[in-house]
Amino acid sequence: MRKDILAGAFFAVLIMYFIILTTGTILYDHHIYNIVTIKDAGVALKPLAGNLSYILFSIGIIGTGFLIIPILSASISYILTETFNRESGLNKSLIEARLFYVIIAIAMCFGVAMHWLHISAVKALLLTTILYGITAPFLIGILLHVSNNKKIMGEFRNGRLSNITGMIALLLMLATVIVLGYFLVIK
Repeated sequence: MRKDILAGAFFAVLIMYFIILTTGTILYDHHIYNIVTIKDAGVALKPLAGNLSYILFSIGIIGTGFLIIPILSASISYILTETFNRESGLNKSLIEARLFYVIIAIAMCFGVAMHWLHISAVKALLLTTILYGITAPFLIGILLHVSNNKKIMGEFRNGRLSNITGMIALLLMLATVIVLGYFLVIK
């Protein structure tokens, strides 16, 4: 199982890397630096996929939306209800986990209302990514602390390789946050 997970993660990151590299190269070579809407992103890929780029991008965005909207709204609902020790789970009925389903509904309604509130989905996505990047070093530190705690993990504590890998990830993420802060202050 460990080999399957590592191989899957490796190839997922490899594919993501080449998608980012290809897209970045195409956009940079054609002097496209400002993408404000999803439509702009679809049209920006025209040099790569020709006139079908908008259709291909639309299919990809719609497919991703069908996956991501329920996942994100359920995720925030799990986070909030479990933080406050309330019943949660998609296997629970509406009566058993009322707050859980209310949070899902509110999150989905807010996602739809973003359009009417003139909140740019691209800018919101960028801001969310920046916030995740800033909080990542803290979360990695907490995970390292918990995974090395004998009271919590018992015999399943981290080994040396996991700790070294975790510390490298922590330091890289911290360096990234520092560099981001530097460039935000400079510009």
